[in-house]
Amino acid sequence: MVHCPVAETIGVATFELALAALEEMGGGAVVLLDSELRIVAATRAATALLGELPRGVAVVKVLCGSTVDRPVAEALAAGRAVQAVIPHPSGVGRIRVRGAPLGPAKARLGWAMSFERERSADQEAVLFQGMWTLDPAMKQLFAIIEKVATSDASVLVRGETGAGKELVAHALHGLSSRATGPFRAINCAAVPQSLLESELFGHAKGAFTGAVRDAPGHFRLADRGTLFLDEVAEMPLDVQAKMLRVLETRQITPVGGREAIPVDVRIVAATHRPLRREVEAGRFRADLMYRLRVIPVFLPPLRDRRGDVRLLAGKILDELNARGARQVTRISPKACTVLERHAWPGNVRELRNVLEYSYVIGEGAIIDERSLPPELTDEDTARSDGLTPQSHLPPAQSVPGGTAETARILRALERAGGSRERAAKALGMSRITLWRRLKMLGLT
Repeated sequence: MVHCPVAETIGVATFELALAALEEMGGGAVVLLDSELRIVAATRAATALLGELPRGVAVVKVLCGSTVDRPVAEALAAGRAVQAVIPHPSGVGRIRVRGAPLGPAKARLGWAMSFERERSADQEAVLFQGMWTLDPAMKQLFAIIEKVATSDASVLVRGETGAGKELVAHALHGLSSRATGPFRAINCAAVPQSLLESELFGHAKGAFTGAVRDAPGHFRLADRGTLFLDEVAEMPLDVQAKMLRVLETRQITPVGGREAIPVDVRIVAATHRPLRREVEAGRFRADLMYRLRVIPVFLPPLRDRRGDVRLLAGKILDELNARGARQVTRISPKACTVLERHAWPGNVRELRNVLEYSYVIGEGAIIDERSLPPELTDEDTARSDGLTPQSHLPPAQSVPGGTAETARILRALERAGGSRERAAKALGMSRITLWRRLKMLGLT
């Protein structure tokens, strides 16, 4: 443990007992600092909220990073209690910070700081028809689904593989007047092209070799309900022509059959490729595209809603706990960081697979980075070693005649009234380090 006057005053055992009690009684995200504003101890809730909190590191380095404006750091350096809302260190969202000194000013023992995520009404987690989100774009999608569900118009859902397009289709069905009717789904890419027509429209006995009995097909099985056509861009052109006819007449003719059969089906189609591009390439009929995309809906990929990663991971772990022998209570802060940095080309489906892997491979009550698949941890190591593409790095701030660091140091000195001791505390460095930086930058 870092040298801590609080622990020395009340005894190390009592200090550890108090911290454990704080954990058990739901004390929340609390960090204890020594008189030099260095991290001494932190509750699990604090590391879960803020990420890794290395002991002995100045808290202002964690909270303020390289920012120029540092109101929390300045207040602590001046010995004042502080309450503020600042950006989360990850850059996603904001946190409410409270800091209180421990002991009198002349014999300061340290500081206690508490943290909680600041949420506005539109930042609350929402459960909608089996889909969880914190993301504003997803919430807007949910509002669109509620409106569209009351109509019988065809819907085209655009979204990447694994993003949850079938969940959107289920939501459209479940909120519609057809909810008591059947929901049928077919993946047009998974059925051999020679069989797709029969799967959709059915066939008569003897229509082809192996057709030993009549088969109704998905359209008839979905009568008075909803038919979900996944990966509709993979549908062959001859089947597209028959699909267009069905949508126009509301009748199907089974393969090998002669009589047209009326059907009452609402169509929800999905694709991960732009249909307009497929039309331009001659792979998809323009008239069918217009029939299918009466109402287009776009499902954002998981990489565009990183705030959902931790939320969805927790919900997936709840499902795994419910049916497995192992009981996982949380994901370690470092593992959370790895998950939130990953690009998720496979979206929510990939996230589920990763957590199932970690659930099976790992042990104990915590998912840590060691139980994550190697491809995720190798990727994160490369990023930590400075191998991240430059295009992903934030642009450096600059000021006339100097660098971002120059601006940061000058601002800290100005706010500290010229006091190098207070400026150094606000910057999370010692007075000697600050003097060396000033000399190096030519500011002495």
